[in-house]
Amino acid sequence: MTTVIYPGTFDPITNGHVDIIQRSAVLFSKVIVAVAKSPSKQPLFNLEQRVELARLSVAHLENVEVIGFEDLLANVVKEKQIHAIIRGVRTTMDFEYELQLAHLNRLLTNGVESLFLPPAEKWSYVSSTIVRDIFLHQGDVSQLVPTVVLQALERLNK
Repeated sequence: MTTVIYPGTFDPITNGHVDIIQRSAVLFSKVIVAVAKSPSKQPLFNLEQRVELARLSVAHLENVEVIGFEDLLANVVKEKQIHAIIRGVRTTMDFEYELQLAHLNRLLTNGVESLFLPPAEKWSYVSSTIVRDIFLHQGDVSQLVPTVVLQALERLNK
């Protein structure tokens, strides 16, 4: 059984993230979506809310598990006996940043590789940062996020 991990802050999870998760679920036996606390960021949703939104967004995928984590990713990779780290890469800037992390994670995990998946074309411009920015400026994000996320964002506005 090949188990991979897809880590991120997922604040909020977007349709682009769900696309990467769905495609990974076809390729691998088990996908763990690991929602990071990321104390250096000011999230819209707390860790528990982000884990729940991710869980609801991928509930239709039987071989996907969602966890929250506050530890170093490398420690989670070792603990869960992960075979590879999945990362979505939209741009060359993403690639350069992710390549540095891949080298570091390979060192810290004794050789676990990072696999880069480009997004589907229709999601290539979508990021959580863009969704938050549009939302905070009262824009329509309904096409960019799962329905459960849209509902949670609407509750924030009330």
